[in-house]
Amino acid sequence: MFKEFKQFFGLIVFGNIENLILAAQGVGNGVNPIGLAILSFIAVICWLLIGTFGTRVAIKYARYINFIGGLAIFILGIQAMVDAFPHMLAFFH
Repeated sequence: MFKEFKQFFGLIVFGNIENLILAAQGVGNGVNPIGLAILSFIAVICWLLIGTFGTRVAIKYARYINFIGGLAIFILGIQAMVDAFPHMLAFFH
């Protein structure tokens, strides 16, 4: 069973990084932190349920899922940096 899930560990690690990026974007945009935390927990629980029950179906598409998940994380990371860049410049002036 461990071997089946081993190929998804990259998504688990980078998914946590994605959560940090999304939280930073929310805080940077002035979102209510309590509401953001509640929505984050709901999202994590939903993904846990989808992962638990959908893995057997999704195992055939692991390569595609890893690529699409990695691409989404990369795009969100770039977006977070682009959004934060003007604020960083203002901090130094």
